[in-house]
Amino acid sequence: MERIDAVVIGAGVVGLAVARSFATAGRSVLILERERDFGTGISSRNSEVIHAGLHYAPGSLKERLCIEGRDLLYAYCAARDVAHRRCGKLIVASEPGEIDALAAIETRARAAGVDDLQPLDRRRVQAIEPALRCEAALLSPSTGIVDARALMLSLLGEIEDHGGLLAREAAATRIERERDGWTVHAGGERIGAAIVVNAAGLGAQAVAATLKALPAVPVPPLFLARGCYFAYSGRVPFSRLIYPVPVSGGLGTHLTLDMAGGARFGPDIEWVDTIDYRVDPARKPAFVAAARRFWPDVDPDRLAPGYAGIRPKLVGPGERAADFMIQGEGEHGLPGLVNLFGIESPGLTSSLAIAERVVAMAEGKQQA
Repeated sequence: MERIDAVVIGAGVVGLAVARSFATAGRSVLILERERDFGTGISSRNSEVIHAGLHYAPGSLKERLCIEGRDLLYAYCAARDVAHRRCGKLIVASEPGEIDALAAIETRARAAGVDDLQPLDRRRVQAIEPALRCEAALLSPSTGIVDARALMLSLLGEIEDHGGLLAREAAATRIERERDGWTVHAGGERIGAAIVVNAAGLGAQAVAATLKALPAVPVPPLFLARGCYFAYSGRVPFSRLIYPVPVSGGLGTHLTLDMAGGARFGPDIEWVDTIDYRVDPARKPAFVAAARRFWPDVDPDRLAPGYAGIRPKLVGPGERAADFMIQGEGEHGLPGLVNLFGIESPGLTSSLAIAERVVAMAEGKQQA
C-alpha cells in the first residue's frame, strides 16, 4: 500500500489550495477527484468574484477568511500572473426604502476591517456609471474578478512542481482509521496517509459517510440551492459589478463581468432536491425584471440562459445563513482528519486562507 503524508479529497479550488499548502510545505500529497477533470463543480459554476468581505456575520469564519483570503488571492494572482482585475462593485439601493440597508452594510463591513467603502448619492453614481438607475449606492473598490479556471491551473501547476499528484476519476469510496493514520480506498487502490482532508464540496457529506470511525452526529445536513445565470450578448455600459441589496439566501441577482468583457446576470436561488444544472428559459422574465431595477435600458433580447451552479447549504430556506464548517480533531476527536462542509460563497475568495487554516488544523497547530 502506497503511503503519503496527505490525501485531499476533491479538486475544486479549495481542495487544490489545500493541496498546494501541503506540497509547498514539503509534504507528499495526493488529490483524489471523482470527475474527469478538476474544478467542474462549485468552482466553475459561480460568479468568479473576489469578494471584499461586506456581507457576513460578525466574527464568522466567512467574514474572517474572506478578508484574509481576498488579500492572499490578489497577491497570489499578481505573483503568478493569474488573470484578475480589481474592478470594484456598486451595491445599489433601487428604492428609497433600501438606503438604510446600505448604511447597515457599511457599518458592519467597517467593523470587520473593510475600510475603503464609499457611500455615493445618485448624482455621484451617475458620474461614474451613467447607465445605472438607483437612489444611492455603496462603492467597494476592493471587489474584483478572477479567471477561476486559470487560478486552479496555477494551483495545480504549483502542486505538481512540488511533487504532488492529481488522480482523476478516483472517487474515495471508503476511509478507515488505522493505528498510524488513515487508509483511503479509491479507484481500486488503497492509499495510506497521515492526514485526510475532505474538501469534496457537494459530496462532502457523502465522503464523511464513508468514514467508519466518524460518529454520525458531526456530519451536518446538506441542502441544495441552485443558482441560474443568464448571459448578456454584447457589451454592457458598466465597468463595475452591480449588486442589489442582499436578499434571503444570497446576494441577489446581480450583474458581473468576466475577464473577456462578457456580462451575466445571476444567480437567482431555487431550492432543489437533486443536482441538476439545467437552466429553464422560462426564468428569463424574472431576470429581466431584476436587471431593470438598476438598468432600465437592458435589452431582453440579448439575455439567454447561461449556466447554473449548486450551493451546498447547511440550512434550509428561511433559516439564518450558516457559517463555513471546518471540522477538525476538536469536533470529531480524530487526529489528522479535517472535514469541510458548506463551503459556498465566498469560498473562492477565501480559498487560500481556508487552506492555511486546514493545514494548521490537520497538523494539530490550530483549532476550528
